[in-house]
Amino acid sequence: MAIEVSEQALRATTRCDKDFACLKGDGKCICTVDYYVGKELLFIKCPAGSRCPYRESFGGARYCKCPTRLELYKKHGL
Repeated sequence: MAIEVSEQALRATTRCDKDFACLKGDGKCICTVDYYVGKELLFIKCPAGSRCPYRESFGGARYCKCPTRLELYKKHGL
């Protein structure tokens, strides 16, 4: 079963190089959410060697700037 997100989130996700894999199948994303801050910031844990144009670093932490990933977490808890 595919997971659905808003057209707005999909249109804003212009740099996805994984063909929106997080929306297919069981809804598993490559990176897991470690914690959520301030309504817009997902701190994440990612597998070694993974890459994503939406992943940023701050100190020793990584966070996700993907509009689709943010909506998946906020609406579906994924």
